[in-house]
Amino acid sequence: MALRFERLKWQDWKGAFTERNYERGRRLALDGLVQLRSAAKGQLYAECHSPAGPAYRQAISLRAGETAWRVDARCTCPVGRNCKHAAAALIELERLQRSEAELPATPVANPELPQPVLILGSHTQIDYDRHIGKMRPTVRHRAALAFAYGPRRLFGALPRTPDASYPTRQLQAEQRWRQTLLDHGLRLATRRSAALPEDSGEMFELPDDPAWLRFVQQVIPGLREAGWQIEAQPEFTFDLTPVAGWYGHLEEVQGHTAADAQFDVELGIRLGQRRVSLIPLLIDAIRREPSQYEPAMLAKRADDEPVLLRIDPPRVTGQQGRVQRVAVPLGRLKPILQILGELYATDRLSQDRALRLPRLDAARLAELDERLPLEWEGGERLRSFAERLRSYAAEPVVLPDTLHAELRPYQREGVAWLQALRELDVGGILADDMGLGKTLQTLAHILVEQAAGRLTAPALIVMPTSLIPNWQDEIARFAPGLRVLTLQGSARSSRFERIPEHDVVLTTYALLPRDAERLASYDFHLQVLDEAQSIKNAATKAAQAARHLRARHRLCLTGTPLENHLGELWSQFHFLMPGWLGDEKGFKQAYRIPVEREGDVQRLAALKARVWPFMLRRTKQRVASELPPKTEIIQLVELSTAQRERYEDLRLLLDERVRAEIARQGIGRSQLLILDALLRLRQVCCDLRLVPNEDDSVAKPSAKLAALNERLDALLPGGSRVLVFSQFTSMLDLIATDLDQRGIEYVTLTGETRDRRTPVQRFQNGEVPVFLLSLKAGGSGLNLTAADTVIHFDPWWNPAAEQQASDRAYRIGQDRPVFVYKLIARGTLEERIQQLQQEKARLSAGILSENSGDWRLTESDLAQLLAPLDR
Repeated sequence: MALRFERLKWQDWKGAFTERNYERGRRLALDGLVQLRSAAKGQLYAECHSPAGPAYRQAISLRAGETAWRVDARCTCPVGRNCKHAAAALIELERLQRSEAELPATPVANPELPQPVLILGSHTQIDYDRHIGKMRPTVRHRAALAFAYGPRRLFGALPRTPDASYPTRQLQAEQRWRQTLLDHGLRLATRRSAALPEDSGEMFELPDDPAWLRFVQQVIPGLREAGWQIEAQPEFTFDLTPVAGWYGHLEEVQGHTAADAQFDVELGIRLGQRRVSLIPLLIDAIRREPSQYEPAMLAKRADDEPVLLRIDPPRVTGQQGRVQRVAVPLGRLKPILQILGELYATDRLSQDRALRLPRLDAARLAELDERLPLEWEGGERLRSFAERLRSYAAEPVVLPDTLHAELRPYQREGVAWLQALRELDVGGILADDMGLGKTLQTLAHILVEQAAGRLTAPALIVMPTSLIPNWQDEIARFAPGLRVLTLQGSARSSRFERIPEHDVVLTTYALLPRDAERLASYDFHLQVLDEAQSIKNAATKAAQAARHLRARHRLCLTGTPLENHLGELWSQFHFLMPGWLGDEKGFKQAYRIPVEREGDVQRLAALKARVWPFMLRRTKQRVASELPPKTEIIQLVELSTAQRERYEDLRLLLDERVRAEIARQGIGRSQLLILDALLRLRQVCCDLRLVPNEDDSVAKPSAKLAALNERLDALLPGGSRVLVFSQFTSMLDLIATDLDQRGIEYVTLTGETRDRRTPVQRFQNGEVPVFLLSLKAGGSGLNLTAADTVIHFDPWWNPAAEQQASDRAYRIGQDRPVFVYKLIARGTLEERIQQLQQEKARLSAGILSENSGDWRLTESDLAQLLAPLDR
């Protein structure tokens, strides 16, 4: 049966709409939200209201095909074409036809009144582009305006000798319609173009493609509704097909390891019932104009800028389809273009319908989900993987009672992130700023694993030698229930067989290569590298040994994941997930050379996008609202062997001398001798070169000086400004000499400094990052708000004086949290003084300071202070 406009059947036109739009349109029609304005001769005009939104106008043209209607449905809604509103209008027309209701009156054409006709066309020609110095294709567009007087189309000037059949021209009406185009930005074309034949009508043009697109999308629907006849030639670039939907298809490709696994992702659009992959179309666009799709250029282009894509007809034997064109907002394409740009830069871009990416890159699917209205097919595990990494904080972790600490909100998020990494079987870098509690978060993570029954093998923690006492003390303080084994010293050989009996095993980078073979015979649940920048050179024996140990999960802790070059970051990820960033040579070619030598922001952005899901970094500024205004941190330092020996020899000598003096004069009259004895022990704790009559011809290491250097190495690359206080000006001289050798700029303020203003101004103005100060000269009267970190090299036993010195940085005008570090020699009188300060408030009056006040040591205090070194 022939198709008849007067007897529409939904089966004959439904194929022009997606199932979703058809069903939505049916509901709109059933709700009585459609009003027909006219319907005749295959042309329908209607208005459709949204349930809670504006009304949209539709202009629908039906042309009979062999078996179905060819539908050209335009709408003023954002979709623009073949939308739910147009489907609703056709369904309403059918309903009225079936009920034989009177259709809206169709305006009777007045033969005296012409109908404006607008013909649109495009033409591609090869022109010379002086900007790039070569020939390139250029597309020009034209709009031709003519006026239909019955079957005849007229335009231009009146003929000089019109024949009798020539209609009477309505010049005023023609001028109004001509002015309509001018009002919408069109101008009379001044040059000829092959876009349309010259006899099509009066030629108009627009300045550029965006103007044409706006005209087609925003103006043409209104012209149609006003009775204009619009004809778009097949070659017209902006005769756009509406996008009915977006889809994403995922397929996993298994590998031998997590780093080897891959997946294929296809991203595309639906045009009616047809699916079109965007990957080849965008690859073609990048290859034609790569400069337009570089990150810097993409950032400048607006998200709402339309990207025009030409879609060739499907290849069907014996049939010739129509070229379709779509306009897609650039903002929706940016995440896809970023991935394609990376592959283009590394020559790994193929013309396939799908992209093949490493499984670990699935974390970036979350960004696609945010920017695109995708309907996903397959890849449920991959999408769950991506969502878990992105929303780790949405699943708070229940902390066990075995954790003796109250975590701040950002620390709880950190533990949740560590749990997500474990759950997804990937490694990561906890890169919080120094002082934000990386150790505490790691211990909380271990305790959660223990409470869940997953800690069936120990956690191995590798660190610089100086941090062993810190970890021991932090575990004792926050996780006393953990069984800890420390592999250190010559006696460690007998301890290896006890590894399975413990929850945590501590070792050092220095010992790791020596013990690698024995450690390799054990399985570990978790392998943690603290101060992971220590393996920044992947070729070192420590880095190689770390990579060859067996552990279910791996974690790096560092406040400075990148110090000098990108190779350091590669080395850490090579430990965490071998192969994910390629081999070292490939990484150098793909990232290091373009970024470090050429300043390639595209390559840098690509690297950031790959590593960000597996690196958690919070700066002090970012979590400032969660931090107290001043945070005090005690860092225990293990004395060097030479310092331990000298300390113990001197302690024995002084203990005997002090006891003899007390026996002779009593403790009250022996205070000066006692203070002098303790002062000499404090000098040993700082540096042996401070001890009078000490043979310093042979350089002996200072554990505190090494700890200070490590702290500065971690702080200064991040822009921190540091105050270093010492009671000994001779110690400041030694620190200054060391800073000179290391090329670190500083200023100094002691009692011998005559010009106090200059060093203060240089530090406050940001000229130097380190300020060395003595107690007398710098303990009061200074405003050093440029500093965010205070380091007490040797303790000031008067807490009030120590507080006063710290407050050089923590003053009115300081807008950042201040971190105060106290370097305390472990097991020595320095640590015992700290304990005594907490136990006996009377010590706060000024132990060992020049201003001791009325404070006096008791014999029990003295016995505690002069006790042997803790072993």
